[in-house]
Amino acid sequence: MTDYQSFRKKLLSDPQVLKEYEDHKAEYEIARALIKARLASKMTQEDVAARMHTSQAQVARLESGHHFPSIHSIYKYAQAVNRKISLCITPLR
Repeated sequence: MTDYQSFRKKLLSDPQVLKEYEDHKAEYEIARALIKARLASKMTQEDVAARMHTSQAQVARLESGHHFPSIHSIYKYAQAVNRKISLCITPLR
């Protein structure tokens, strides 16, 4: 298990942390997908910002997981990293 996975597992074993995580899971999943796409494209936040015609700080906010970015922002980000968007809506458990 990687250091990240061990750290994440330890954090999520705390019921309060787990509740907060579950309450904001969608934002974190979006952020993770954006970062994964950028890294797969071997780009920095600065590279993405230049292609989006925005600032590095704005790209960092999109990747922060602290809010829901607009579909338009996600679309522009995806174009900047040469990716397409795939949306899946599934039933709640």
